[in-house]
Amino acid sequence: MLVAGLCFALMSVAVKVAGQWFDSSELVFYRSLFSLVVIVGPILLRHGRAGLRDLPGRNLGIHLGRGLVGFIALATFYYALVRLPMSVAVTLNYASPLWLALLMPWQLHERPSRGQYLAVALGFSGVLMLLRPWEAAGSELVAGLVGAFSGVMAAFAYIHVRRLGRLHEPEWRTVFWFAVVGVAGAGALATLSGWHPLTPRQLPALLAMGALATLGQLAMTRAYRKGHTTVVASFAFSTVIFSSLLDVIIWKQKLVLLAWVGIVITVMAGFRATRLNAREGE
Repeated sequence: MLVAGLCFALMSVAVKVAGQWFDSSELVFYRSLFSLVVIVGPILLRHGRAGLRDLPGRNLGIHLGRGLVGFIALATFYYALVRLPMSVAVTLNYASPLWLALLMPWQLHERPSRGQYLAVALGFSGVLMLLRPWEAAGSELVAGLVGAFSGVMAAFAYIHVRRLGRLHEPEWRTVFWFAVVGVAGAGALATLSGWHPLTPRQLPALLAMGALATLGQLAMTRAYRKGHTTVVASFAFSTVIFSSLLDVIIWKQKLVLLAWVGIVITVMAGFRATRLNAREGE
């Protein structure tokens, strides 16, 4: 999971670099296209057309629903990532366990404990310190709210993944349909807003983004398969730590003290909510 956390943090670096040349919808398209090629290629080589016939499975509707909320989560995350300090955008996205605790009664019919509600209250106070709406400029506040919304949609995506896990759907099929929806949705948005020209100079950043995202997904899947769910989920927050360090090292990012306090509080609350959410789901 630490390897996955580092891969996702480095992927965020690639997104910010590529964001100089492309809109967030185009970045989601190229990232999804990379995943699609990586998944479909080995299936065709190993099973041929028979393997393609297995792609829909028996729960296509849930897969498409997961793909849609995952696509929205990724698109809004990339939008915030291009416009905000990397540490801020990643922290807002990783606040998803807080939203998950609130969504559990409605979506999973699981009643959160008092500890989960306390973690949510603490976490949202950290988000408030991070966004600081009383002093943020209009464009930054909008990007911050979009980043917070990406965390909401990431929680919905996790709910769908949890449902698919209960139905014993393989991870590769979930990732495949996520990539399909991402290519279709991001391609449509990019066509409406206009594509930017692709040059050889930009390819390394796009390939790095796709490769790091795929490696991160593979490492994360292996971690959840081999390790204890609660422990592994807690180590997912290493992405926030790695992103904050890279933010300072690469972009010399300087946040006010209150923002750093907000990051720490949000991560601590998310860490606690993750452990409690996992315990409730067992």
